[in-house]
Amino acid sequence: MRELGQGFGYLVKGQRWVAQHGKQFGWGLLPGLITLVLYAAALVSLALWGSDLVSWATPFADDWSGPWPGLFRGFLTVLLFALALLLSVVTFTAVTLLIGEPFYESLSEQVDISVAGFAPESGLPLWRELLISVGDSLRIVVRAACWGVLLFALGFVPVAGQTVIPVIGFFVTGFFLVEELTAVALGRRGVRLRDRLTLLRSRKSLAWGFGAPLAVAFLVPFVAVFLMPGAVAGATLMARDLLGEDGADGADGADDADDAGAADPARTPNAS
Repeated sequence: MRELGQGFGYLVKGQRWVAQHGKQFGWGLLPGLITLVLYAAALVSLALWGSDLVSWATPFADDWSGPWPGLFRGFLTVLLFALALLLSVVTFTAVTLLIGEPFYESLSEQVDISVAGFAPESGLPLWRELLISVGDSLRIVVRAACWGVLLFALGFVPVAGQTVIPVIGFFVTGFFLVEELTAVALGRRGVRLRDRLTLLRSRKSLAWGFGAPLAVAFLVPFVAVFLMPGAVAGATLMARDLLGEDGADGADGADDADDAGAADPARTPNAS
């Protein structure tokens, strides 16, 4: 329970950090807005022409009698849209991070600088970082999609499908969200996908405390856009904790240190 609360604390600290750094928050909104427009266009298109797509894909139902073709295709259309909505929630972060790689890299670096005074660098050229990011994101999206299909199917189980399975779904989605978000900071430190997953699995409660509430919030698209910058900032603070780096408690620790330095004459350069 302690680590669940600690993970949620990093989410709150990240939001507080961007609230105190308005310029970083403003730039961090752009990738989420672009992704939101793209996803909204795709979902609207599916809502308008999904039934036509299902009819095209089920020609065998043309010969069925009575209301069955309509009922069958209507069910498949609803199922298709629900699955697309689920996948949009699961993949929103990965796509947003991919579109906003330069924005979020800069934001994450500023968080590191505010805590430790410097930002670790991977030493790789930008094109190489983007290539690695795309490959890792695709692997995570495939894993998340497999889990999404499984949980969606289990949702039809009586009672458990309407109670237990949705809760499990939020924790699973939250774990993958945390992996994608911490990848920004951990990637700069040279930590690859397999090692990132190992780190997160060793601190599941911490990851769930951060990711599960975020997964719930991300069900509302506009909320997801406004929370993304703070989520990246909080994930950077969490990454420092996962690696045991000094100052892992985040921007609060840096602010306290600055305040203490200002208050204590022995810490000032001109102190005698």
